[in-house]
Amino acid sequence: MRRTAIAAAMVLAAACQQQGATAAPGKQDRAEARAGTPQAEGRKVSIDNDLFAFEYAYPAAAAAIPSLRARLDGELAKHRTEFEAFAREEQANAKAGGFDPRKLDLAIDWAVVAELPGWLSLSAAVESYEGGAHPNHNFDAILWDKTADRARKVEELFTSRQAFLDAVQGDFCREIDKQREERRGEKINRASGDPFDECIDPLESTVILGSSNRKAFNRIGVLVAPYAAGPYVEGGYEVTLPVTARVLAAVKPEYRAAFAVMR
Repeated sequence: MRRTAIAAAMVLAAACQQQGATAAPGKQDRAEARAGTPQAEGRKVSIDNDLFAFEYAYPAAAAAIPSLRARLDGELAKHRTEFEAFAREEQANAKAGGFDPRKLDLAIDWAVVAELPGWLSLSAAVESYEGGAHPNHNFDAILWDKTADRARKVEELFTSRQAFLDAVQGDFCREIDKQREERRGEKINRASGDPFDECIDPLESTVILGSSNRKAFNRIGVLVAPYAAGPYVEGGYEVTLPVTARVLAAVKPEYRAAFAVMR
């Protein structure tokens, strides 16, 4: 499966992260052996056999935080176990129906969006093929509060969910409509009744915080999966918004020092 660079292209990464060694394709036992204790340089597990292909990777910045590393290792193990069980079930169903089983695929690749003194912002490109007409593409994100040593949702940093939406949704809707028009070659009519012409709630997609100066969050990114804002053929959408004075005013006072207006 080819990896997308959607999350990486969305924002300026704080730094390039070195990935760990990749296990040789088709050598499942060797893959599991190399998936032992995480190394400081990050971790990447790759399994490729006749039944399924599985990849999971996270960068050094995440590996350097023990509790975050433990969380990602736990998710790696859970995804790997569940996906293998799903692949075996699909194989059995295919054989029972007289069909040749299709090789399934799952890849989750975490990357650094921004690393600040008290924060680590990560995004993940998730690609999967579960035997349908086409592969699926999605996103995930983790915003890690280093001081509290825990993950937080982006909206937790704002005075309310509605305050966040009031500060960003107008600009978000205008930008995603601009991208829709470029792809479709026609103006967007919000009154058309077509759900793919409507503005969507950015918080129902993957929201990430980015930084161009490594000092404060001055960008807000929204990674929109296929089908959320348009048909599958249009692919996903990426919207990057600057932190404005209005956005900053909606941030809770205790987190305001982590943000800055984009200059």
